[in-house]
Amino acid sequence: MTTNLNDPRPSERLWNKEYIKTLGSNFLLYFAFYILAPLLPIYLDARFHADKDTIGLVLSGYVLAALAVRPFSGFIVDSFDRKKVLTICFSAFFICFPGYLAASSLLLFAIVRTLHGLPFGAATVANSTVAIDVLPSSRRNEGIGFYGLSNNLAMAFAPSTGIWIYSATGDFSFLFWIALVLALAGLCCASSVRHPVRKPVKDKPRLGMDHFFLTRAWLLALNIMLFGLCWGLLSNYVAIYGKESLGITEGTGFFFTLLSTGLIVSRLFGAKALRAGKLTQNAMEGAAVSTVGYALFALSPGVWSYYVSALLIGLGNGRMYPAFLNMFIATARNDQRGTANSSILTSWDTGMGLGILSGGLVLEHSGYAAAFLLTAASQLAGFLLLVFFTRHFFMKRKLS
Repeated sequence: MTTNLNDPRPSERLWNKEYIKTLGSNFLLYFAFYILAPLLPIYLDARFHADKDTIGLVLSGYVLAALAVRPFSGFIVDSFDRKKVLTICFSAFFICFPGYLAASSLLLFAIVRTLHGLPFGAATVANSTVAIDVLPSSRRNEGIGFYGLSNNLAMAFAPSTGIWIYSATGDFSFLFWIALVLALAGLCCASSVRHPVRKPVKDKPRLGMDHFFLTRAWLLALNIMLFGLCWGLLSNYVAIYGKESLGITEGTGFFFTLLSTGLIVSRLFGAKALRAGKLTQNAMEGAAVSTVGYALFALSPGVWSYYVSALLIGLGNGRMYPAFLNMFIATARNDQRGTANSSILTSWDTGMGLGILSGGLVLEHSGYAAAFLLTAASQLAGFLLLVFFTRHFFMKRKLS
């Protein structure tokens, strides 16, 4: 079955060829980036003898760069040819990987990691906006949910894959080369997408803040930022915590496998509710399960809670995040899809950056128990904000 991209009435088929390509490019983009994430603290410690404060600063640099570029990325993909923007950003993302291999000092590594955040932040916005464009409108909620699953799966499977490869080879350089090849495969996938022709938007509002950040969704942004803090702290420090405190080395890969299992299961069972438009219900159910997972991890340190919490956090985030993404899209005009995408990613990355930075500081001065209590507190605060304020805020501001 072929799809006429100029037809104003696109096929109602969810799994069309162009949508599958965007899923593939998104998965490879995140996989290439996050295959290194849990091992970078170990790498910086082993190669440059960096302390935890410094590691936190170095690893948070890419988040700051992504934050700086994402608001402008939303404006650019809403104003110019999205396919060209995606190809350029993905190419720059690919080119940055050799810099890790060439970095001979901690300063050079920090510069490369920070600069890498610029094309990463821009490419994630461009790719997700292209994915929305190639989806039939009647399947958009469901399609956005599965799209979010592609990067969640990458963020879950990539760390376990990286840990397994490093355990087998003990070679960081090999991991950097694998990431480079994955990024090239993602670039090829993204550049092959056939993007529908966009009609010029008539009576578009004059340039303002809403072109760079979806101000209508400010409380949604604050809420997702609290959840992002938890993910940033836990995902970046769980490997070194397992090694130093629990004596777990190869088992850290199983942690991320359980996390990804939870993500898959929750997305599959949550697709029907998303299709029915039950966004706030999905968000609250997911946030509640994640809260239990983070609390278990923080309050009951041990091997069994280490693994059970991974499954619970995966189940919760897999249900919560796509609901929030749909809520951002639902509060935006049709000509603001790029801005809506950049806004949720900016908010999530702000939280992740705060999590990585604060995690490094708390770990250095107060230890792992205090750091993971911070994640549990942030998750609980986000859940309470969602239940008592954010869901009502969304119902008042969503557009038909």
